[in-house]
Amino acid sequence: MRVQDDTGFLAHTGELWAQAAGVWQTSFLGVSVGHGVSAIIIVVLGITLRSVLARTLLTVLKRMAQKTENGVDDAVVDALAGPLKLLPIIISLFFAVKILEAGTGGADLSEADRIIPSLVAIGIFWALHNAVDPFIHLMRALENALTPVMLDWLTKAMRILFIIVGAAAVLQIWDIPVGGIIAGLGLFGVAVGLGAQDLFKNLIAGLLILAEKRFLPGDWIKVDGVVEGTVEEINFRSTVVRRFDKGPVYVPNSKLSDQAVTNFSRMSHRRTYWIISVRYDTTVEQLKTIRDRVLDYVTTHPGYAQAPEVSTFMRVDSFGPSSIDFMLYCFTRTTNWGEWLALKEELAFTIKTIVEEAGTDFAFPSSSIYLEQGAELFSPPTAVDASST
Repeated sequence: MRVQDDTGFLAHTGELWAQAAGVWQTSFLGVSVGHGVSAIIIVVLGITLRSVLARTLLTVLKRMAQKTENGVDDAVVDALAGPLKLLPIIISLFFAVKILEAGTGGADLSEADRIIPSLVAIGIFWALHNAVDPFIHLMRALENALTPVMLDWLTKAMRILFIIVGAAAVLQIWDIPVGGIIAGLGLFGVAVGLGAQDLFKNLIAGLLILAEKRFLPGDWIKVDGVVEGTVEEINFRSTVVRRFDKGPVYVPNSKLSDQAVTNFSRMSHRRTYWIISVRYDTTVEQLKTIRDRVLDYVTTHPGYAQAPEVSTFMRVDSFGPSSIDFMLYCFTRTTNWGEWLALKEELAFTIKTIVEEAGTDFAFPSSSIYLEQGAELFSPPTAVDASST
């Protein structure tokens, strides 16, 4: 009796297993449930473990890069950090597609097969896009010929190029005709070009600015009637100049290319040009004393440049309406604005001391009224006179 019960149980168990296997092999959208679930599990594992696998592979590459003294390979490894995270996903998708192909009984999954090459192309051009910076770093030795701004422009151009070529490669994988798109873009570009002449004009002007090296980021420039301030960025269309009140000004490159630009950052010295006025009752000896002492101060001070490097003058220059005027013309060695102001302040204190010690004083605008003999001077009535009347 017990033997019959065991036999019945085994029969029922086998029947349950057969039903489960049937469900596992049931086709859904042309793919068996078992193969579909297996493919999903593989993809989920690839997505879940991608960070761990990418980090492990990145650690191995970094250890290899640290063995060399060149820092470029370290930068390349850092640039590959993002694309490496695609690798586990690509591998998991590859095996998932193979499992699905086995579950379809050899059905055509060519559309799914295109996903893998597309991801590979994206990963390759993503890595090339990120590797532009290390490549440009190798060209830093050419900064004398290629300015930092030109290298920056080259970096942007190469990144855009890799994005365009990568997109074209993906489209080609999906049999989308790239030539037709390019032809359409050409016609569209002609239409846009007719309405975007200023854009190309500013682009060419920017190239001329970089070629002529008129200014670089950090330079203090002035364009009469346009802007004065410090250059921050030189972009394809415009240049960002930050005024001294800290307000940014976006100037089209054509305005900076067509007009005269004064680059104060390339001054060799900084000039001081003053008119010093003393009173008319100053004697010739006092004038000579002031002239000689001020000139001696400027020519012996280490902060001021000397001949023949620059010209220095301290001379009686003219007779003004109410003063005798000296002209002081000299240059400081520093071009730093703060240091120049400090030297000017020290010079002003010295000149005031010299004028006072010479026994004269500074003049100020004044008027003298002379009355001819016999002229009467009119005096307005005072309050006392008004009360007496």
